[in-house]
Amino acid sequence: MQEKGSISIHTENIFPIIKKFLYSDNEIFLRELVSNAVDAVQKVKRLSSLGQYQGEIGAPLVEVAFDKEARTITISDNGIGMTADEIKKYINQIAFSGAEEFVEKFKDAKDANELIGKFGLGFYSAFMVADQVEIQTLSYQDGAAPARWICDGSTEFEISEGKRSTRGTDIILHVNADSDEFLDEHKLQTILDKYCRFLSVPIKFGTKKEYDYEEATAEGEESADKKPKEVEVDNIINDTTPIWTKAPADLTDEDYLKFYRELYPMSEEPLFWIHLNVDYPFTLTGVLYFPKVKNDFEFQRNKIKLFSRQVFITDEVKDIVPDFLMLLHGVIDSPDIPLNVSRSFLQADGNVKKINSHISKKVADKLAELFKADRKSYESKWADIGLFVKYGMISEDKFYDRAKDFVLLSNTKSEHFTFSKYQEKTELLQKDKSGNLVYLYTNDPAKQDSFIQSANRKGYDVLLMNSPIDTHFIHTLERKLEKISMKRVDADVVEKLIEKEEKIESILNEEQTNNVKTIFEQAINKPNMTVKVEALGPDELPVTVTMDEFMRRMKDMSALGGGMSFYGSIPDSYNVSVNSNHKLVSKILAAGGDDQGRLAKQAFDLAMLSQGMLTGADLTEFVNRSVSLI
Repeated sequence: MQEKGSISIHTENIFPIIKKFLYSDNEIFLRELVSNAVDAVQKVKRLSSLGQYQGEIGAPLVEVAFDKEARTITISDNGIGMTADEIKKYINQIAFSGAEEFVEKFKDAKDANELIGKFGLGFYSAFMVADQVEIQTLSYQDGAAPARWICDGSTEFEISEGKRSTRGTDIILHVNADSDEFLDEHKLQTILDKYCRFLSVPIKFGTKKEYDYEEATAEGEESADKKPKEVEVDNIINDTTPIWTKAPADLTDEDYLKFYRELYPMSEEPLFWIHLNVDYPFTLTGVLYFPKVKNDFEFQRNKIKLFSRQVFITDEVKDIVPDFLMLLHGVIDSPDIPLNVSRSFLQADGNVKKINSHISKKVADKLAELFKADRKSYESKWADIGLFVKYGMISEDKFYDRAKDFVLLSNTKSEHFTFSKYQEKTELLQKDKSGNLVYLYTNDPAKQDSFIQSANRKGYDVLLMNSPIDTHFIHTLERKLEKISMKRVDADVVEKLIEKEEKIESILNEEQTNNVKTIFEQAINKPNMTVKVEALGPDELPVTVTMDEFMRRMKDMSALGGGMSFYGSIPDSYNVSVNSNHKLVSKILAAGGDDQGRLAKQAFDLAMLSQGMLTGADLTEFVNRSVSLI
């Protein structure tokens, strides 16, 4: 039996199109062919379990081998096999709705998966690396004859009697001259490790596999003697039952940690993990780990691996995983996400949106459980957990509502409070004259220590807000919490951070106050420094330099936006508060001549020095002046 014909598509140039669009992703040919082989093995197992196949199944196996000299890569399975008619149906008749639509739709395609998934071209991805592809197959059906199909990358094919004597299929790729890299053992091993490491059927990878389908006996003898040569193979290269396919009750902590080390061998051990197992309204399994995070967000991303029926798809899981959880590590597996998934599919698919929402809920449930079960342990991990929680609360209103009961506010004394408990703590002393609660915070305790101490002397508490996203988190808190505002502890002098009805009286009269203002303005002589003489407690500093909350927030937001916003053009502007009740100010006022200016400048420079703002020539002048004054 021999038959020749043309593949049933509506264009002569389909293979050049495939090669053009898939060129950058050509390694996925191996994923496609091995996945097809695994499907074939699983189908015969299914038929057997349904009683539709009575034969011996044997040990399920897929083999991948290459022969550098013969320039072949062979993917073999002991699966369901095909008849000649099935080859015609599944291999020859590619169901295009029309070549014109195909070319038009994908002329600007950038995603190889989009092309393969839309048009069922998984098998034809073989022509990305091969100038000739051969199939040797024998169907499971009783009395089926072995069949051979061969095609050289044009639309011409040939079907003839095959040489395979056992059930299953061999796909033999005759590698083209441009694809020598795929005749390298290390390259093939790397691709198999990437895509096939957790496939559900054992995969053997061999360094040599020569199939000799030449007639081994004289003409007229039985074709049963026409067998392939013995196969030389190495060991199994995949884990067919990774932990996400098992029940949590059957796993120990060490099992989870061992799997994490295998996936991320150079990482610190994770804080904890979540085992996902959903079967309605979509199917989803997986394990997500909370790593110890660093402040470099981008470095930490793309560590979640997406699988479809244990076949690796991608580690770019945006849209499937909520953005704030992109810092998690681990695996997600869902058959509801097709193997050949495209970016546009992920953005539009309803199941993907449901999966995204479910993962967010599961993470919130896990954090709530940890918070309730062991508050002390939860607090000890808060430096790492907090980044996820705050990021989620900023990103999603639903997550905010779930997290508001287990998010913690931490102060400079390393104490942790829930929202309700912190409101109770500050209710008495930190209300301003309008009845609003003012939460004070620091983003740099060492640099802002003098301000923190001033606040503490008043009985005020100071929160620690020094993570990379706290600038945004502060805005979220002000938007969500009623009658609460946030002020950085160095945004003003302590008396004005939380304005009260009662005022401190100044020991200076109006004339003296004006004189002090003039002395300091002349001594400082900087247009971006606005001098104010204010009545503060006598134990507060004589001079304080601050930038008000609104101005600093504009600058912070500008910096987060790369400095290209409108705010980037606004120069720095500072307030210089001179404490009229401090003894040094009275001394400056009583001094005569040049001493007034020198002492005023010294007091100002001390304030600048305490903020780390005194540099260059100003710092040198301050040192020399200090020596002179001593």
